[in-house]
Amino acid sequence: MAKKKAKKQGKKAAKSSAKASKKAMLGQPYGDRVLVKPTAAEEMTSFGLIIPDNSKEKPEQGVVVAIGPGKKNDEGKLIPVGVKVGDKIMFSKYGYDEVKINGSEYYLIREESITYVF
Repeated sequence: MAKKKAKKQGKKAAKSSAKASKKAMLGQPYGDRVLVKPTAAEEMTSFGLIIPDNSKEKPEQGVVVAIGPGKKNDEGKLIPVGVKVGDKIMFSKYGYDEVKINGSEYYLIREESITYVF
């Protein structure tokens, strides 16, 4: 019985340390910024036409992978960001900065550029 508990605790510790190491690799955005992994654009239209790679626009939606602590108001009080890690969001077309972290492409977005949360 004790071996099973120890094995479960070991698995939980491994999962939490994997999450912590991934967060450490990505870092934490500053202020009210959000780090987003863009989702792939649709390859085919609703009519069945295939869109070539060179005419595709960059995706305007993605999944939140890291969030900043929030923005301070005039009184110095911290206002937390309204989305959480794992949320799928839509954002304005020109409201992001492209960044590469460990060879992967991410978008750095201010909270005010987020237009929709799925």
